[in-house]
Formats: sequence, structure tokens, C-alpha cells
Amino acid sequence: MRTGGIILGAVVAAVLVLVAVVVVRTLGVKAPAPVAGLTFAPAPTVDVNRAAMRLGEAIRFNTVSHQNPAEDDVNAWVAQRDWLATTYPAFHAAARREVVGPAPGALLWTWDGSDPTLPPIVLMAHQDVVPVEAGTQAAWSHAPFAGQVDQGAVWGRGAIDDKGSLIAIMEAMDALAASGFKPRRTVMIVSGDHEEKGGEGAVAVAKLLASRGVHAQFVLDEGMNVITDNPVTGKPAALIGIAEKGYATLRITARAAGGHSSMPPKETAVVTLARAVTAVADHPFPLKLEGPGVQMLDALAPQTPFATRMAIANRWLFGGVLKSKFGASPTSAALLHTTIAPTMLEGSPKDNVLPQAAIARINFRIAPGQTTGEVLAHVRAATKGIPVELAWEPPANDPTAVASTTSDGWKLVSGLAGEMSGAPVAPTLMIAATDSRAMAPIATDIYKFEFLTASMADNHMIHGTNEHMTVDQLAKLSTYFGRLVATGAAH
Repeated sequence: MRTGGIILGAVVAAVLVLVAVVVVRTLGVKAPAPVAGLTFAPAPTVDVNRAAMRLGEAIRFNTVSHQNPAEDDVNAWVAQRDWLATTYPAFHAAARREVVGPAPGALLWTWDGSDPTLPPIVLMAHQDVVPVEAGTQAAWSHAPFAGQVDQGAVWGRGAIDDKGSLIAIMEAMDALAASGFKPRRTVMIVSGDHEEKGGEGAVAVAKLLASRGVHAQFVLDEGMNVITDNPVTGKPAALIGIAEKGYATLRITARAAGGHSSMPPKETAVVTLARAVTAVADHPFPLKLEGPGVQMLDALAPQTPFATRMAIANRWLFGGVLKSKFGASPTSAALLHTTIAPTMLEGSPKDNVLPQAAIARINFRIAPGQTTGEVLAHVRAATKGIPVELAWEPPANDPTAVASTTSDGWKLVSGLAGEMSGAPVAPTLMIAATDSRAMAPIATDIYKFEFLTASMADNHMIHGTNEHMTVDQLAKLSTYFGRLVATGAAH
């Protein structure tokens, strides 16, 4: 009996210690310290109504990146860049513009600072837009390329992605130049011409800048924003992308003899392909509590209910609970692992012909810490014994490096986001692809953030129907860019 009592006492003591550790760690969760020692410059004066009209004009330039390049209207890009020069004369007088890469060409503006020893700030916003899906035009409340200003918003394809940012940058830079602002630190604006189709223009700009020995203080591109109902707390948070997932599409090919569909063999190319695709889908990458996705959890933990905060602070104990909670939503699950998405299928050109080759394409968004080589090895293991051919379709990009959350660039970008939004700021993982991934040769810190306020549901209009930006959003976005440069380029 005495031995049993000793064991019971030891168990109780261990449990009490465990509970104490969990509670202390939970109570010790603190919000990230606000940025100290940095005073943000006031905003330059921008005529908001005029800016809205100009965004409408920009939308009317049909700079659509089609899947087939032969369908692109190159003249639209040329007309748009000539219009930018005419519309923003003060900035174009202060900065020099270069057209880089094959036609129609990416744009690079360089506003020289007085101190060439300081690394430049690079802001990015692309010129092109995606097409409007066939058959959906009638669902738009305003014609998708009319650029109509109505009901306090600018409507049309590209209003958010990404002509809104391009016009906001131009409005802010033109206002600063017209006010007599002289940067101490060089400011560069990069506008890719085909971000929606591979980003070759941004790659050309990065190569040019690297050849000149440029290394930026930081790069800021489109991506995340102020989410009113972020998936961690359900409340507003300014989410800033500090890394971008890799992007790669794998082609899986199954081959067979083909022939007439009236005499099918036991296994056709389509059946073999189906087995392979199913095998890959049935072997998902595990959720991992690491990287930028978990940095977001840590930063937002103080705003979560006690039970969630306890799990985040003690993930060594409650890791399974966290994975279950955040893995239940495709949006939050994507932050914690490499995703697998079968997207395209090819087979016979006719319903009564057995194809000699059946092809599937699977799109992977690769989490930081993994590579395309590791993903391919994973797929090979999943399809072992199934006679298929595996090959990446170029480009196959690894994830980007993870940017700093302690650097001066981070303090500037995040501090201003926090001040203007009044919301907590958190780093996170960008799960889509941007032109900024091309800037790795010239920058260590690459951030993905636009000062836009949106709900999770609002983001569905990007590449979707009824894309629009409110005039108020455009004003705040212009203010953010203007204050960012007026503060960052003055030091």
C-alpha cells in the first residue's frame, strides 16, 4: 500500500507540474512589441476622386495575359505605359524609366537618392490582368473592362489585382515629387508585364539590377492585406507575407497501345493514369507546425481564446489539437504544408478511341523547408509500381527564403501597417505566387502586403466576378505607399 501511495503521489505531483508549466507558458504569451523609435511621415496630398477616375482609365487598357501569348494585345501595354508618363508628370520628371525584357516589357523606375551608399527600397505592382472567364460577363454588375466609378468604388478587372496598387503607387510618388520631396535613399518601382503568366518581365528586371550590383533594403509587393476575419482569431489582423510557397506543376503520363473502345484491355492509359493521380492525392504532405504559418499563430495568440492560446503556447503538448483545428479549413491548412491539386486531364480526342497517352497535371504549392526535388521523390514513392512518366513543367520554383521580422525594413512595413489599421500585425506565408519571388538575387527581405482591408470572402473577387476597389481603399493604399516612402527613403 505504501508503494502504491508513493507512486500515486508522484503521478499527482507530475500532473501538477505539467499543469503549472502549461499555465505559466500560456500566461506568458505576449503580443509583439510595437515598433519603437520610428516616426512615420505624414501622407502626401492625393486627390482621391481623381485617383479613382485614373484607376478606371487604367482598367480600360486591355492588358490581359492570355494562356496563348498570340492573343495578347501588346499595343495595350505600350499605350498604358505612355498614359502613365503623361498622367504622372512630376514623378516621371524626378525618376528615370526603363523598359526591360521582351515586348511589351516590364517597367523599372529609379528615383535616385542623395546617398548612393544606402540600399534602395523597391515597390512592385504588375501591369497585366487575367481574362474574364467566358460566359461570366453577364454576371458582372458593371462591364469588366469599363473602369466605371460607381457606388463609391472603381469596378473592373485589375481593380484589386493589381492595377489598384500600381495607380496607388503612381499617385503617391507623383504627389511626393510635386511636393518637392527629395529622397535620401533611392526608390525603385518595378512593374512586371506578365505576372499572371510566369513573371518573365520581373525576372529580366532582377537580372538587370543584379548586374548593376543592386541589393535592396527590402522589396514590397502585392499579397496579403488587413483581413477583418482572419482565420486565427476571427478578428482584424494585418497579415504580411514573409515568404512565398514554391510553385510547380507535375505532368504525369500513362501510355498504352490505344485502339477501338469496343475492345478495351483490362488496363487502359486512362485507368493507369487514374490510379496514379489517386495514389498521389491519397498521400498528402503532413501538416507541420513550423515556418511562417506558425509565426502567424504566435503573433496572434494573445488575441485568441484561452484554450487556443494554451494550445499555441504549448504546441509541444497540443500539436495534434492545433493541426486538427487549423487543418479543418483549406485556407489555414495551406499555411502548414505543401498542397497537392490535380487540375488538368488529357486523353482521347474522341469518345470511342482508346488514347495512346493519358496525361494529368498536378499543381503543387511547396511549403518553405521543402524543395521540388523532395516533392518529386514523394510522388515517385506514392506511384511506385504504377507505370507512369513524371516530369515537371517549367517553371518549377522552390519556395522563397523567409524574410526577417526584426530588420529595419520589417519595422517600417509592419509598423506603418499597424499604425494605420489599428490591428495586430503578424507575419504569414503567402500561398499564391507573385512577381516578387524573382527579386531573390537583389534582396534578402521580400514582403508581400497591400494596405487593403478585406474579409476572407472579399478575396474571392480576385480573378473572379465583380472585382472592384472602393475609393476609400484606394485613398488608404495611396496614403500607405506615400508615407512608407516619405519615411523610409528619408533615412
